[in-house]
Amino acid sequence: MGPVFIALDFAEAQTALAFLDQFPDSEPLAVKVGMELYYAAGPEIIQELRRRHATIFLDLKLCDIPHTVEQAAAQLAAQEVSYLTVMALGGGTMIQQAKQGLLRGSQQVGVQPAKLLAVTQLTSTSESQMNQDLQIPGSLGASVTHLAQLAQTNGADGVIASALEDPQIHQATTDEFLCINPGIRRTDNTNDDQKRVVTPQKAAALGSNGLVVGRPITQASDPVASYHEFLKEWSAQHE
Repeated sequence: MGPVFIALDFAEAQTALAFLDQFPDSEPLAVKVGMELYYAAGPEIIQELRRRHATIFLDLKLCDIPHTVEQAAAQLAAQEVSYLTVMALGGGTMIQQAKQGLLRGSQQVGVQPAKLLAVTQLTSTSESQMNQDLQIPGSLGASVTHLAQLAQTNGADGVIASALEDPQIHQATTDEFLCINPGIRRTDNTNDDQKRVVTPQKAAALGSNGLVVGRPITQASDPVASYHEFLKEWSAQHE
């Protein structure tokens, strides 16, 4: 069973750490640090999360010329995160060099390299938006599958995609290739701005290797209880 990452989408470190203080010290957590928190708090928030023994998924969706992404990945690898994201739409060479940067940066500090995850199509993107706004023809599923294959061919360890696309991704790639899924909601949650959402149980049934959950936990009246409900539903399918 893969991790359930809590998305720490907070504007400052103090708020994020106060949120985490609600959880018992004995409970190992997997957390996602995105652009908002990282740009506000910088590497110091990663250091503090490591001190708390959290599994860290740094979700910066790197996308630039290959050399720049390689250099950035090397710097981020040295911060000892466990997962890092790039945008698959940056292309195969960019993904390759991101992987090279991760390997180089982790070797310099003597740690295990982070797993490289490529974002296929955002779970807030609909097929019509992809066709019209991005001028990418065809079906959303076909685009996601193509980008997953591109990512694997060029060294990525997995993708970020809707769980709805997991079966076709697993069919088009190898068994060890990871599908990490945002857009996860329990039946009593609102969808917010997510377009392609599934429940934790459904995600597990579709072949998910890990979930990312933000507002349904961080904005819940009892975040710890909400997190445990997600864990319960996620693990039920694996029993």
